[in-house]
Amino acid sequence: MPARYLICAALIDAVLLLLAAPVSAQQRGYTVFAGGTVIGREDVTVQTTGGTLTITGKGRLTGSQDVIIQRAEVRYRADGTAEAYELEASVNGNNTSLSTTFSGATASTKGVDGGQGVTQNDTVPPQVIILPNVFFASYEALTRRLAGAEPGQEFPAFIGAGTQGTVRLINADSERVQVGTSAFTVRRYGLSLNTPRGVVPLSVYADESGSLVRVSIPGQGVEVMRDDLAAATSRTITHSNPTDEAVNIPATGFNLGATLTLPRRGGPSGPPADGPSAAAVRMPAVILLASEAANERDGMVGGIAVLGQLAGKLADAGFLVVRYDKRGHGQSGGRAESATLTDHAEDALAVFRWLSARRDVDRDRIAIAGHNEGAWTALLAATRERRIAAVVSIAGPSTPGGERVLERQRHVLDRMNLSPAERVERIEQQRRINAAVASGKGWEALPADVRKQADTPWFQSMLAFDPARVIQDVRQPVLFIHGDLDAEVPVAHVDRFAELAQKGRSRAVAVVTVREVNHLLVPAITGDPREYAVLKDRQVSTEAATAIAGWLTKTLTPAR
Repeated sequence: MPARYLICAALIDAVLLLLAAPVSAQQRGYTVFAGGTVIGREDVTVQTTGGTLTITGKGRLTGSQDVIIQRAEVRYRADGTAEAYELEASVNGNNTSLSTTFSGATASTKGVDGGQGVTQNDTVPPQVIILPNVFFASYEALTRRLAGAEPGQEFPAFIGAGTQGTVRLINADSERVQVGTSAFTVRRYGLSLNTPRGVVPLSVYADESGSLVRVSIPGQGVEVMRDDLAAATSRTITHSNPTDEAVNIPATGFNLGATLTLPRRGGPSGPPADGPSAAAVRMPAVILLASEAANERDGMVGGIAVLGQLAGKLADAGFLVVRYDKRGHGQSGGRAESATLTDHAEDALAVFRWLSARRDVDRDRIAIAGHNEGAWTALLAATRERRIAAVVSIAGPSTPGGERVLERQRHVLDRMNLSPAERVERIEQQRRINAAVASGKGWEALPADVRKQADTPWFQSMLAFDPARVIQDVRQPVLFIHGDLDAEVPVAHVDRFAELAQKGRSRAVAVVTVREVNHLLVPAITGDPREYAVLKDRQVSTEAATAIAGWLTKTLTPAR
């Protein structure tokens, strides 16, 4: 056969092989944060062809150095071995052009780095991973290796000419991430990067396909996030119930990111398991409000998702339950720095209106429940909307805002090693701060940074709030529930609150004190906040949840 035909046949075979090889190319963007501030981004293409992996990107980093990456690329062969690393960049105006090729146990680097010529050969281990410190997308190759790794396993890393290290897997766990109303699982890998300069703890996150979604370097305050995770509509799900559903609720000029927990079909008071009447059932509903210490929807305090757990338990009892991120936090819009107690009450009313419009909710059976200062928001909302059918105060403070702040400070000081004189001085300074916030005078006698922290709309509204005055206007039935081991809002508050309510206009007042339960409604030994992290039982008390559900069921029973 003539040579030209052999050449043509070889070309055809080569083309057929290329056509048969699966090709996948994904384009992504990553935002780089330092100390919570955006300092750069990377635009990346990840391509796989017949088992090979190529990661190409460009971007810019600002800060202590101005790094412009015109082009960065790392390539791996089908057997997982490193093939090449190329970088075209400008660092503080100085050009860098480097090319490293990997062959066997040798990494050969040539080029220019900051105006200086570079020619170097490094001996590298088999299966080395290329992790240049200016190209975060290169961690994609690591996340793919980590998918089947065990804690303790180590991976050799090539950081640059003359610099190598080792990545050690410390632990791995899964998290649920929500973007908008969609959720997916990510795998978090806790790592240590050991280099000649020291050990750097870090975490990398991958989605279910093994693709890189995030790099976190806590010691440097650096976070690199895929653009969808960097968006304001993204959140890590700290607690989930089987019937949770992500929703967005319209408020005044923005949306509230929320979770709706539905009763199980066929459960008590819930919709029928099936049949045409299932959609026609109108269920009672409960709005849950977090304390001042928790801005996100699950009411996470001390590592315990108070509202997330309570939502699941109330849904099991037949209630449709809503919990949401406070304005300016999580997936909710609005501005947190200008929000007051009244603003938070208006947001709760927006949720009430949204529930009232749902076809599966009985608009005459919507209750509102708040934890700690969230109880104040619940009471305030109830005075503004008579259609709210019932109110639940969970560990609610009964003293005016100014007194509450001082009481809370005393609890903190009691746990500190201070002399009596130091303790008195701190309390007196807090009194001066409270007076300055209330009157607008006296700031000159206080440290300069105090006003920035304390003189806010939220703190002003809190100091001015008097539950004794507000409770007089609450006409709805009210349940006050408290743990007898509550060390943050002592149980004496519940008795005072009930007494105030009984003198007001409420149609019915009930008090439940749950034994051996702390401020988070969790079984405890002492109730001290320092105990939260070491409690073996970290679940909201069944007795407390049953008491709330039972009272709501009785109170919200439809009229015959």
